[in-house]
Amino acid sequence: MSADPLHHHTPLHASEEPYPEDVLARLVADSEQIIARYPQKRSALLPMLHLVQSVDGYVTGRGVRLCAELLDLTTAEVSGVATFYTQYKRHPNGEYTVGVCTNTLCAIMGGDQIFEEVSEHLGVGHDETTEDGAITLERVECNAACDFAPVVMVNWEFFDHQTPESTKHLVDRLRAGDQVTPTRGPSRVCSFKQVSRVLAGFPDGLADEGPGAGEASLRGTLLAKEKGWTAPRPDAGTDTDASAQGAAGGQAAGQYDSVNTGANEPDEVPTSEGVKDVDETSKGDDA
Repeated sequence: MSADPLHHHTPLHASEEPYPEDVLARLVADSEQIIARYPQKRSALLPMLHLVQSVDGYVTGRGVRLCAELLDLTTAEVSGVATFYTQYKRHPNGEYTVGVCTNTLCAIMGGDQIFEEVSEHLGVGHDETTEDGAITLERVECNAACDFAPVVMVNWEFFDHQTPESTKHLVDRLRAGDQVTPTRGPSRVCSFKQVSRVLAGFPDGLADEGPGAGEASLRGTLLAKEKGWTAPRPDAGTDTDASAQGAAGGQAAGQYDSVNTGANEPDEVPTSEGVKDVDETSKGDDA
């Protein structure tokens, strides 16, 4: 790991040492593959920043300059993107990013308590890294897995239905160098650098390993199949068959079962003078 302090105030340009020639050659070759996927070179910036992280472990100053040179951008433009998205790290990141979901549902199901206890257990706060360089702890807004709350992710692999104790055991195993298996997905968790290379667009062959969705996520699909429900088609009318389907418990085409129906007027409408409330606009029409 880097000798620089593992803290969020470590500057973006913490590493100014040039890349070794062999590393630079591989980076340029991989970058050329990425750039070739896009009609405009600048569109390759996001995956190229992941590529930099796959080598340096975070977005370094030398990585910013490389992206700028290869994409005909300024370093300010590259830095603006690198500092906008949370998956791009501006300081040395741990081998494993442990993200505890503390959004509403996970929080009330125990996510807040998990974060607090694991933070105390590791001795680090949000976006801080343990001294051994193994774990970077994060609060995350949503893991898109509310049906398995509370959820913890390790390098964006799911660990469902976690507790403070199970998560502390998880981070202890990671720090010990043990191989851990996610609840869903591949058979193992890859390192931050390995995952960054995948995000750059270089598959590791693990995408089809293990289940991608659990029973809770699939319940709606299975229920719809059991009851013969189908999604409404935008080009279909409200014919007899569709009405019969709605009566049977399905959703008829063109019909709505919430207050946000097509017949409802919007709360506000745009005008040449800006946005006005519907009531205000109606008064003007009456006048």
